[in-house]
Amino acid sequence: MLKLSDFDYDLPKELISQYPLKERDTSRLLVLNRKKQTIEHRIFKDITDYFNKGDLIVLNNTKVLSCRLRGTRLSGGKVEILLLRHKSNLVFDALIKPSRLRLGEKVTFDNGKLSAVVCSKGEIVFDVKDLDSVYNLGVMPLPPYIKRSPEMLDTASYQTVYASEPGAIASPTAGLHFTEELLLRLRLSGVLAAYITLHVGYGTFRPVKTDDIMQHKMEPEYFKVPEETINLLKEAQLKKNRVFSVGTTTLRTLETGKKEGWTDLFIYPGYKFKTVDCLLTNFHLPRTTLYILVCAFAGENLIKKAYNEAINRKYRFYSYGDAMLII
Repeated sequence: MLKLSDFDYDLPKELISQYPLKERDTSRLLVLNRKKQTIEHRIFKDITDYFNKGDLIVLNNTKVLSCRLRGTRLSGGKVEILLLRHKSNLVFDALIKPSRLRLGEKVTFDNGKLSAVVCSKGEIVFDVKDLDSVYNLGVMPLPPYIKRSPEMLDTASYQTVYASEPGAIASPTAGLHFTEELLLRLRLSGVLAAYITLHVGYGTFRPVKTDDIMQHKMEPEYFKVPEETINLLKEAQLKKNRVFSVGTTTLRTLETGKKEGWTDLFIYPGYKFKTVDCLLTNFHLPRTTLYILVCAFAGENLIKKAYNEAINRKYRFYSYGDAMLII
């Protein structure tokens, strides 16, 4: 039995980053070497030092939707809606606050110009022209540990520079540190780049509530791996070049081992990795599937040592925080 309490740690609230850095690649980078059991402290733009010619870096090109909406009940009360998944026409699965909205209750937006109706528990239908009209009502869905409202800067900062496939409700945050110039430097040094798409959904953030983590069920998330990426992965494995996964979403997609579909893969200690050799990731919340995944990849003791050192050195944590490279 793997107990949830074994994947816990204490984090001072002041280390939870509330804003991005002005320059993406100036964040700090903790480098964790599994073989040598060592920790190094660098700046993110130094990440090029850890690649060899022929290595393959795989990135998630999902694009975050402006899916957090603020509306008004007919009574005048405020409503916040997080659109989780587009179902059909203008119907969405959604998280609605307050949750006590009644079936058939109307919510208005943009000073009453547009509206939506609660059509079942956790489901809402919009009275607008098209999907673009829905998302034009929204703002960036910053995670709840960022204790401020979304600002104009988040429109760009909470999106990777290579985001191209709309569909996520949260950013694949390990990729936020890359600039176009840094990706070009990697390519010029002989590093190959490939892309997958996994639309980050609520399943990534759904809390683990079972004491035995092996009883936790991930909610499925849609993914797609292009043929070009599949060919580059085969070539890397044939030539014994390393595969670098940018983020846990990319890693889960690659380890699922399929071209397209829905993945509910939950990776915890004991998992045997088949595709990914190195992982770039941010620092994750305790008692979450993300933290459990990095423990599986690097070993629980080494991860705990790295997190303790990051806390002592006042690294910035979570979505807008610093990065960790596990090699």
